[in-house]
Amino acid sequence: MFFYSYNEIFHQSAAVKLQICARVWIPDAEEVWKSAELVKDYKGGDVSLQLMLEDGTVRRNIEHKLDPKTKNLPYLRNPDILVGENDLTALSYLHEPAVLHNLKVRFIDSKLIYTYCGIVLVAINPYETLPIYGTDIINAYSGQNMGDMDPHIFAVAEEAYKQMARDERNQSIIVSGESGAGKTVSAKYAMRYFATVSGSASEANVEEKVLASNPIMEAIGNAKTTRNDNSSRFGKYIEIGFDSRYRIIGANMRTYLLEKSRVVFQNYHVFYQLCASAHLPEFKNLQLGSANDFLYTRQGRSPVIDGVDDTKELCTTRNAFSLLGINESYQMGLFQVLAAILHLGNVEIKDRDSDSSLIPPNNRHLTAFCDLVGVTYQDMAQWLCHRKLKTATETYVKTLPRLQATNARDALSKHIYAKLFNWIVEHVNKALITNVKQHSFIGVLDIYGFETFEINSFEQFCINYANEKLQQQFNMHVFKLEQEEYMKEQIPWTLIDFYDNQPCINLIEAKMGILDLLDEECKMPKGSDDSWAQKLYNTHLKTCSLFEKPRMSNRAFIIQHFADKVEYQCDGFLEKNKDTVNEEQINVLKASKFNLLVELFQDEEKATSPTGQVPGTGGRTRLSIKPDKGRDKSSKEHKKTVGCQFRNSLQMLMETLNATTPHYVRCIKPNDFKLAFSFDPKRAVQQLRACGVLETIRISAAGFPSRWTYQEFFSRYRVLMKQKDVLPDKKLTCKNVLEKLVQDQDKYQFGKTKIFFRAGQVAYLEKLRADKLRAACIRIQKTIRCWLARKKYLRKRSAAITIQRFTRGYQARCLVKFMRRTQAATTIQKYQRMYVARKRYRQKQAAALAMQTILRAYMARQKYQALLREHKVVIIQKFVRGWLARCWYKRCLEAIVYLQCCIRRMRAKRELKKLKIEARSVEHFKKLNKGMENKIMQLQRKIDEQSKENRLVNERLVGLESSYTSETERMRGELGRLRGVEDDAKNKANQVSSLQEELERLRKELSTTQQEKKTIEDWAQSYRDEMEKMVAELKDQNGLLKTEKNDLNRLIQEQSQQMTEKMARAIAQETQQLETDLNEERSRYQNLLTEHLRLEEKYDDLKEEMASSNVSKPGHRRTDSTHSSNESEYTYNSEYAELEDGSRAAEDVTRGIDTSLTLKLQKRLTELEQEKQSLRNELENKEEQFQRARARDDAEHKKARGAELEYESLKRQELESENKKLKHDLAEMRQSLLGDAATGAGAPGSPAYKVLLDQLTASCEELEVRKEEVLILRSQLVSQKEAMQHKETMTEPSVFVEDVNKLKDADEIKQAYIGLKDTNRSPRFMHKPLDVNDLLSRLRSAAPDFHKLNEDGELWLVNQGLKETIRLLEHQLQTQRRSYDNEVESLRGELQNVKEENNRQQQLLAQNLQLPPEARIEASLQHEITRLTNENLDLMEQLEKQDRTIRKLKKQLKVYSKRIGEMGAGQTEGQTSPGQMVDEPIHPVNIPRREKDFQGMLEYKKEDELKLVKNLILELKPRGVAVNLIPGLPAYILFMCLRHADYVNDDQKVRTLLTSTINSIKKILKKRGDDFETVSFWLANTCRFLHCLKQYMSYLPHTDHNTPRQNDHCLSNFDLAEYRQVISDLAIQIYQQLIKCMENILQPMIVSGMLEHETIQGVSGVKPTGLRKRTSSIADEGTYTLDSILRQLSAFHSTMCQHGTDPELIKQVVKQQFYIIGAVTLNNLLLRKDMCSWSKGMQIRYNVSQLEEWLRDKGLMVCGAKETLEPLIQAAQLLQVKKKTDEDAEAICSMCQALTTAQIVKVLNLYTPVNEFEERVSVAFIRTIQTRLRDRCETPQLLMDTKMIYPVTFPFNPSSLALETIQIPGSLNLAFLTRV
Repeated sequence: MFFYSYNEIFHQSAAVKLQICARVWIPDAEEVWKSAELVKDYKGGDVSLQLMLEDGTVRRNIEHKLDPKTKNLPYLRNPDILVGENDLTALSYLHEPAVLHNLKVRFIDSKLIYTYCGIVLVAINPYETLPIYGTDIINAYSGQNMGDMDPHIFAVAEEAYKQMARDERNQSIIVSGESGAGKTVSAKYAMRYFATVSGSASEANVEEKVLASNPIMEAIGNAKTTRNDNSSRFGKYIEIGFDSRYRIIGANMRTYLLEKSRVVFQNYHVFYQLCASAHLPEFKNLQLGSANDFLYTRQGRSPVIDGVDDTKELCTTRNAFSLLGINESYQMGLFQVLAAILHLGNVEIKDRDSDSSLIPPNNRHLTAFCDLVGVTYQDMAQWLCHRKLKTATETYVKTLPRLQATNARDALSKHIYAKLFNWIVEHVNKALITNVKQHSFIGVLDIYGFETFEINSFEQFCINYANEKLQQQFNMHVFKLEQEEYMKEQIPWTLIDFYDNQPCINLIEAKMGILDLLDEECKMPKGSDDSWAQKLYNTHLKTCSLFEKPRMSNRAFIIQHFADKVEYQCDGFLEKNKDTVNEEQINVLKASKFNLLVELFQDEEKATSPTGQVPGTGGRTRLSIKPDKGRDKSSKEHKKTVGCQFRNSLQMLMETLNATTPHYVRCIKPNDFKLAFSFDPKRAVQQLRACGVLETIRISAAGFPSRWTYQEFFSRYRVLMKQKDVLPDKKLTCKNVLEKLVQDQDKYQFGKTKIFFRAGQVAYLEKLRADKLRAACIRIQKTIRCWLARKKYLRKRSAAITIQRFTRGYQARCLVKFMRRTQAATTIQKYQRMYVARKRYRQKQAAALAMQTILRAYMARQKYQALLREHKVVIIQKFVRGWLARCWYKRCLEAIVYLQCCIRRMRAKRELKKLKIEARSVEHFKKLNKGMENKIMQLQRKIDEQSKENRLVNERLVGLESSYTSETERMRGELGRLRGVEDDAKNKANQVSSLQEELERLRKELSTTQQEKKTIEDWAQSYRDEMEKMVAELKDQNGLLKTEKNDLNRLIQEQSQQMTEKMARAIAQETQQLETDLNEERSRYQNLLTEHLRLEEKYDDLKEEMASSNVSKPGHRRTDSTHSSNESEYTYNSEYAELEDGSRAAEDVTRGIDTSLTLKLQKRLTELEQEKQSLRNELENKEEQFQRARARDDAEHKKARGAELEYESLKRQELESENKKLKHDLAEMRQSLLGDAATGAGAPGSPAYKVLLDQLTASCEELEVRKEEVLILRSQLVSQKEAMQHKETMTEPSVFVEDVNKLKDADEIKQAYIGLKDTNRSPRFMHKPLDVNDLLSRLRSAAPDFHKLNEDGELWLVNQGLKETIRLLEHQLQTQRRSYDNEVESLRGELQNVKEENNRQQQLLAQNLQLPPEARIEASLQHEITRLTNENLDLMEQLEKQDRTIRKLKKQLKVYSKRIGEMGAGQTEGQTSPGQMVDEPIHPVNIPRREKDFQGMLEYKKEDELKLVKNLILELKPRGVAVNLIPGLPAYILFMCLRHADYVNDDQKVRTLLTSTINSIKKILKKRGDDFETVSFWLANTCRFLHCLKQYMSYLPHTDHNTPRQNDHCLSNFDLAEYRQVISDLAIQIYQQLIKCMENILQPMIVSGMLEHETIQGVSGVKPTGLRKRTSSIADEGTYTLDSILRQLSAFHSTMCQHGTDPELIKQVVKQQFYIIGAVTLNNLLLRKDMCSWSKGMQIRYNVSQLEEWLRDKGLMVCGAKETLEPLIQAAQLLQVKKKTDEDAEAICSMCQALTTAQIVKVLNLYTPVNEFEERVSVAFIRTIQTRLRDRCETPQLLMDTKMIYPVTFPFNPSSLALETIQIPGSLNLAFLTRV
């Protein structure tokens, strides 16, 4: 086999590199190749290798024996970092196991089905629908280089399309592979790509027709096989034609070798679709049934395909027929022929005898067949069982045996189907053809791959013959490209020996080849398969090594093809090659009454193929084989055999392919069981050998497969260089380094721009690089570990020393402490013992002395007391008796009082108990809730009464004590007196006994009195305790009531707050929903505008093309005088001559376009108009709802602010009155001062001084009075207003309970009531005065009295009046204090001025008195003149102020008169304006100062309108206007012209001006739409013009921002609301064009700047690349960087700012810019495997931070641009986070909220390590992520929509520029405009 012919390339280096741990590939019977690791070094001469298999998780040692003859070593494995590459040629070791392993890793682990192999795209069928073929993917690949994105069929299609446009050369895409490998799908997607990116050159939807041919050809040419559910049983070559602008104009199809035998065995899809739709009414006459009812459809035993609805598929096929112009009648005819074939297959032919057969009479299926095809039953039955033979002399009819008759029937069925297939292909080509000249084409060849089965027949022979030819062409092309690359780089090239399959082709097609012998045998009368086989053996068996004979068969032969040996069975070769059909059967069909069938066979004489095969009949396959006129036409259908025709058509195909640039797609079938993402190595390697992929590898490996640019090599292997080796010239540096690293110079070559390496050298360099990095890592680890160990040792040593130091110090301190304590203890013991002994002695001595002293004193006192008592008793007895009598009276009185108190206390306790019972009841609790404050007041009153009673009791106790004290004093005095008479008493001894008795009685009375006193004191104490306890209980109850009150208040506040929050949330949600709906409506409306603009552009293009190709004819001029202003958006100005010509040309276009297309476009336009109008109405309704909601909120706010406004008005009036009074007082004071010229006029006590003091005092008094009046008026207004509102809404009196409760005591209630009486001066409240006591009683009464109390809202008014009064008093007090201070300061200043004037007058008077009389008179005159001059100047100033006031009032009067004139409809033009009727004196001095006011209008003539538009719009240069003039100047000028047209009430002028402006802006944007500066300039001016239309409409709310002067400039006659909508739509279109323009500028920069450029140098390395070179990440000259993007963004921003674009609009533009940047970057990241690495994630995050910094510098952080980058930021973070454990998976799921599941899985699948130290993401981890994200509700879209544009809004932005101040520069050439 050819593959092993280049083994020595690898083994030359392998012998040196096979050392221990080397990884190799060894053959395996099951897996083809297995990976193993060398466990012992290989030495020369060893006959075996010691290996360890890497079989998943199991590792086992084996011994691999080498071939003793060849001594070939096993293949080396590539480093893991190279596994999974996009291009197989990027692998360092290029051989079969490396290719197979790389494809398997990409297919199984990364779910990537496409891989490059040099110029070949290898596509593996995933047997699963993948989301990688959408329009977003097509847009992502459009315009990209083939190597810049991941491999894809779209990349190949884009490369073909680009080369066609660049090289002006036709292209071909050759798609080949086995049945079921996905050829048809790949070809279909390639055609879809062309149809999407190129579009069509006309409105005929050619691209849709090209795509519509696919379902038709699949229905009639595809079938279900054992290997594929949708296998193409024919080859086709579709040429897609393009015009000079590379737009699709048509297509042409050629077909090859339809497998007709499948009609009678395993039928085509269309038959099963027809049977599945037999129930439809239109198919009733076809007499069809189930697929199992017909022989031709039931033999396959699989009538149903899983997941396919045949009924829907037939509907799709019928729609495709309709789109291609095949009408319903033809379609029904086709289905009728197909049904006839099915019925013909069911015709049963029976044996009559051994040599003849017959059809039973009235055969149902034959009858149906004849009815469907329109032939007679007898003729068809006759010739199905008979055959006409012609000889030289006669013609006779021969009967056919049953087997031959059955074969003839099947041959007829196949022939009819072939004709039908041919007819369909012909009509499809007619539908796809066009009259436009074809400039170039791209051909898509979908052809069968190499086939080998157990039994191979004529079809497999033709298929493999075609593949031999295609493989030869492929080998030559690959070899040519390889040599061109070496010659381009100017490196030596040695021709290699590659496999040439020309001998095999000669064996088949050369003279006396297999096909020639087959045709010759077909011409023989008695030719057979056996005789033909014998001729083959005799001719080629000994002469050709590629031809062999099987050992056990004489009817077969073997051919050694390029892919494999194939054994062909000779049975049926001759019959299939001749493809004979009974001529009489054909004649019967030609005589049919069925027109379609006749049409199928009418060109039978002209056919070049007797089989009706399409080679040479479809499209442009023009086989110019002219018939011989001398022979009968009927014999021409046997002129050429199938093999001859196939050879001719194949030769034409090869000529076509050789004339084009081919692109190859090789489809691989991964397994035979159609399992999704299942890889069978045996089947895969078999197809790789057959499709030429390994041949490409072999050719590449024979030379220098690995190629690096010098910059990439330097960046990758910089680590292998020393500093001294790095030179400024990188090419010389690479040469020097390579000479040191690789000794054998034959292993590499230096080209002009690249370095070429032999196979295995890149792996060797990667090993050196990895070893160097590993050594560096080890050194770093060694140093760090040494540093950490030393640091740890030093830390431990320092800690040990510290511990020792502290331990020893602690021990020393303990020893010293012990010694010190021992000495101290001895000293303490000594002194303690001495102290104890001395203390004991002194205690004993003191005790003895104390005892003696106490005893002696006691004895003395006892003796004294006895003597004293005896002496006093006599005197006391005399006075005690009188005192006892008085005490008895007082005791009786107190007992009575105490009895009363007890009875009252008992009643109070009963009342308290009753109240407690009531308090516990529910009803009382409700009453307490209603009148809680009254209860507190009652309790407080009871407490006060108890306190008063307590005080009375205490006072009584104090009185008793005082009386007792006075009595005691009196008794002491009496006792003193008794001492005086003691001597007398001694003399009265006879009275001693009586006095003793009296004394004894007094003692008893005294003891009784003391007991009574003690009893009273105890009673008082108990009473006091009871009172305190009662007060405490009352306080507790009061506290509980207050707590309950606070809880209720808090609950009410919480409920109120909750309701408020709930309402706020509901309002916020509703507002958010409204905003979302509004944005959706805006988006739909703006999309409709975009569609409308696209249709307009196409319409204009058609007009231009027709105008350029046809001579315009004079036509009818249309003038739409009845059009409304709303329709002017879509009509052009009839006064433009060029637009009139365009309208006339449009009529020619309309005549030239297809009528159906015109009607379709008109219908579509009408639908778009209606939808646009409905969306506009809905948008207006939404905006009206929003405005009404806002107006409602404003009304509520104004209503709430009404009281404050009233207060402000009252305050202003009060201040004005005060100012007037102060001015009056000041005038009086001045007169008083001026009238008195005496010297002491200003001194204290003088009249002037007194007047001043009086005025000041009066002013202060008046100020206080005014303050009180203002407060009264204010409170009255507020009270009346709120009382009215309250009385209307009041339903229950409980509303006022809380306010009443806030009044704590009676004093507050009195004050509130007094305030109410003072403020309630309205007659409404005067009819029912209230008394204070009455109010108090009503407030303190039970709850039902509240109805009476609050019947007029008095209590609520009291509370509200108090609150408002307090608030107003505080506010007004501060205000009045400030005003008073200001007035006092002003008065002081004036007083100071008066004093100074008085002093000056006094000084002048004193000086005058000293002067002589003459000088005195002169000085007096001079002084008077000066005074009069000053007064005159003051008067002049006042006069000028009055004049200015008069002018201002006159202007206001004019405005008001103008408005009155507008409002009055009956006024005539001859009336005098109100301003003229004002007769006010004007000072003559002011007349020359008046200037003519400019009204901000510009007047122009009707004929100057074209000039105005031309100079101001069409020929205006935005750069000069933006730099030198004010922003928005054209908009201001146009609006000023519009104002004049409105001022003169010229509706035609207004309409034409606005229409001309809109059309001119559209025209300049169409002409210069690619210029960002122009589009930005007119976007800014269009928005400014729109804002002016809003700002100067007098009835709009936007006029609130205007100045009075700007309000004077408002439009007055016309309502331009419709035109505002038209201009708003125009602004939207300009905005979208601006976004597209920016996108076109940014698109080339984004990928290079955000992904490819290394902003942080040295972070990411460059991996080896293959033949499909990617864009280098190293910044070369001309490549874009991040700075380029930032500079471009800054340029956009500065341009828009210079043009005066609204800030809000700039924010929206920036947001859209950042969305484009993020979406394009993320899409490319998802489609580029080499960009998904850790280092690239760091680069992206840094780039995003730079973009955020730019936003921060421009002050645009809040515009929402940063949020649009969130998906890109999360993707970059995903590249950098850990991806191993379940915790990492959870973190990723929570982090990547802005990414879809498909995007997350895609990034993880594409993650590629750049260095060997990184690890790939395991499949188990990706499955974990998918499991966790399974519940996400999101779209399965992979890429972001880069065409999405956010809906734009134009917030109103009023201009502060006054129109009258605008000056028109002369550079605009607008001198014809007149200022008004």
